[in-house]
Amino acid sequence: MERSIIESQHPTPAWLAHLGQPVASRLLAWEQAQADALLADVFGYHAVQLGWPELQALRHNRMPHRWQAGAEFEWPQEHKALRGPVVQAVQPSQPPHPDPCAPMGPDVWLDSRAWPWQADSLDLVVLPHTLERSADPHACLREVERVLIPEGQVLITGLNPMSLWGWPPQRGGPRRLGGASVQRLIAYRRLRDWLRLLGFEVQVSRFGGWTPALTSERWMQRLDWMERAGERWWPILGGVYLLMATKRVPGGRWLPARQWRTVRSPAAATAPVARSDTFMGHPPAEKDAFDPR
Repeated sequence: MERSIIESQHPTPAWLAHLGQPVASRLLAWEQAQADALLADVFGYHAVQLGWPELQALRHNRMPHRWQAGAEFEWPQEHKALRGPVVQAVQPSQPPHPDPCAPMGPDVWLDSRAWPWQADSLDLVVLPHTLERSADPHACLREVERVLIPEGQVLITGLNPMSLWGWPPQRGGPRRLGGASVQRLIAYRRLRDWLRLLGFEVQVSRFGGWTPALTSERWMQRLDWMERAGERWWPILGGVYLLMATKRVPGGRWLPARQWRTVRSPAAATAPVARSDTFMGHPPAEKDAFDPR
């Protein structure tokens, strides 16, 4: 990965703290580059990104309506009092000098298992590490299938449990992100099976990140040869994977009942069953006929 990718100014999210700042910066930059290349030419009217606001996946997309949504697992600590029985007016602390380059806050907060959009209303959905952080990834995917229009597209990223980045969190059972227990990481092939069961067709599959999760950026740069070797020889063992799928809906045209019933079947026409070159095809001779010779 490039030098500019490594030098990220964004703080490390809590759910990536076990990987360290160098890996978190590389992960963010790799996914940002992939999203810019894949989503720039996706056309439509409505697009939603759920989770990880540091990743601006829709910044190069040209849809007129784009939303950044926050999920329940990203609810700020200062707003948790609003979910109690007594509603309190909580004012979030504002930094004295806000950074103009910092990502904007979410446009809407929602539960990843129940989306507020109606069926067949969105053209594009982006889920950056949303399924692995959701309490019910199956319900989240079902909601994505519900709100997407036919031929709508979804982009999903996740940490690969069969990699050096995803293996350490798997040793101690389910991880805890922000104080809440979450499910295990979702394997690449398992996610493909889930998408196929919901009627999605996977169009793009990519992997990235083959260097070990080290805390020293200098040592990770010395192991950059593993990136080139991993991309060529063992791509499925990359630390992060990306899937882009399209929602397929079987199409058909209903025929009115009265029209096809009035159409005459060609099988009703008569067809000869005897050959004309046999004796059965010639007329029989008369009984009194005789040859005068």
